[in-house]
Amino acid sequence: MSDKKKLTKDEKKMMHEIFWNSFMLEASYNYERQQALGFSIGMWPAIKRYYKTKEEQAEALERHMNIFNTTPHVVTTITGVATALEKEASENPSFDKSIINNVKIGLMGPFAGIGDSLFWGTLRIIAVGIGLSLAQQGSILGPILFLLLFNIPHMLVRYYGGVYGYKLGTGIMQQANNSGIMEKISKGATVVGLMVIGAMSASMVKLNSAFVFTVGDQKIPMQDYLDQIFPLLLPLLYTLAMFLLLKKGFKPTTILFITIIFGIVGSLIGII
Repeated sequence: MSDKKKLTKDEKKMMHEIFWNSFMLEASYNYERQQALGFSIGMWPAIKRYYKTKEEQAEALERHMNIFNTTPHVVTTITGVATALEKEASENPSFDKSIINNVKIGLMGPFAGIGDSLFWGTLRIIAVGIGLSLAQQGSILGPILFLLLFNIPHMLVRYYGGVYGYKLGTGIMQQANNSGIMEKISKGATVVGLMVIGAMSASMVKLNSAFVFTVGDQKIPMQDYLDQIFPLLLPLLYTLAMFLLLKKGFKPTTILFITIIFGIVGSLIGII
């Protein structure tokens, strides 16, 4: 369906701009929003076309400032899908704009898994192996071949991934009006997004109790018992506490400082 759709001259120009803007993805990486600002820059060619007023453009850019993180080489596919959704949002006043971020969050985890495995885990190793064997012989072709072997597939995937994502998103929107498919996509993306956020919390939040109870001559580490009752209970509780602070209006930077102070004080008094 969507693969056969031909892009107009302006759409091709827009995809070129999105391709080049996508290289800014990690230019402003930070722990608060990660790649969000870079993703917003990648969306700018679409936003400036679809929204005519400064207020609408600002709203769209702000929408893409939510936390985002994926493998840079495959990000344009997600940008393409988001571009199609932004186009629909600009043309259809009843369109639920929360779907855009739900779909983004739902896609970033799976695409990160594919991108990391393909580019960092496979292609990089093959390119280094071939390039290194020539470099050890003193040939200048070693580093050149490495760059070509890694970056030619990278450029192709980065560019045509964006085109495919845009066509895919446009095709879905063309069929969505009467089928209710967007509700299913939104619901599915929300579930996947929550799973991704949950997995990130479990793998990235490290919090263990240092309490050790002494009963007679026996020492009992509290963390061992907590792990038997509910593994990763403390990271979950801490994540929920931080989420509660966010709901109460605390800034992420403030929560970061609270975490640092909690870590230092907790370590000094021996509770974590």
